[in-house]
Amino acid sequence: MNPEHIVKIIKSHSKDRGKTISILEEIQTKYSYLPEEALRIVAKETGRSLVDIFGVATFYKLFSLKPRGKHLISACLGTACHVRGAQSVVEDFKRQLKIKEGETTPDKEITLETVNCLGACALGPIVVVDGHYFSNVTTQKVKEIIHQARVGLDRVDITTDERIFPVEVSCPRCNHSLMDRKHYIDGYPSIRVTVSYERNHGWLRLSCLYGSFSVDSEYQVPMDTVVNFFCPHCHAELIGVSTCDKCHAPMVPMLVRGGGLVQICSRRGCKGHLLDLSGINA
Repeated sequence: MNPEHIVKIIKSHSKDRGKTISILEEIQTKYSYLPEEALRIVAKETGRSLVDIFGVATFYKLFSLKPRGKHLISACLGTACHVRGAQSVVEDFKRQLKIKEGETTPDKEITLETVNCLGACALGPIVVVDGHYFSNVTTQKVKEIIHQARVGLDRVDITTDERIFPVEVSCPRCNHSLMDRKHYIDGYPSIRVTVSYERNHGWLRLSCLYGSFSVDSEYQVPMDTVVNFFCPHCHAELIGVSTCDKCHAPMVPMLVRGGGLVQICSRRGCKGHLLDLSGINA
């Protein structure tokens, strides 16, 4: 870890309202976790106590104080999932991956963690792999889920794929809901944002089904165009610190109701997306 890189990240967020979370998010994006030395530098440069910085880092499931693997498997052990056999599912993941919860496989490919709730109790046991939801998971499905995690999870059919999951989102700046209950896509209320590209400026609606790429827009956006997204309420630009791991365009962040952050690629036609489990630790 280069301390100069950390200081540069901190200075780039000096004007942000919620700069602590933005700073930590960018550090984790760069290093895959939050090194202790980095947190000490953040505390010193921002004038906040180290206790406060550690408090933020441990409050949200989005952040990790340990290095993570290329893929993250999160299994829910909340009450609803537990009574449906979630503990047996977790034990099978541990056996097949040959690691304990909170650990990463020796090849640095997969990290296994457990969480207290993923907000989908009726579909438990729930397992999330790199932001993709798997519902009603049994021990018989564990091997296949591990295989899919290793080979990739970007092929989606909204009518049959068990990983599809509706989300309600809001603006990360003003926290106003972005849901449009008068305009449906894929049978659900759409997500309404304002977009601009070249000299065009208008509305765009997205499917709220995580993993679906259905859109409806005022203008026909050309393929491969990088689009600027804005909140239709506070008009702030929806731009995060992460870039798409597929095409390197900026990712567009939106807060998930109940805790979390969903990010989609801003390039038309790219299917890069990510759901960070940043819910409160119970």
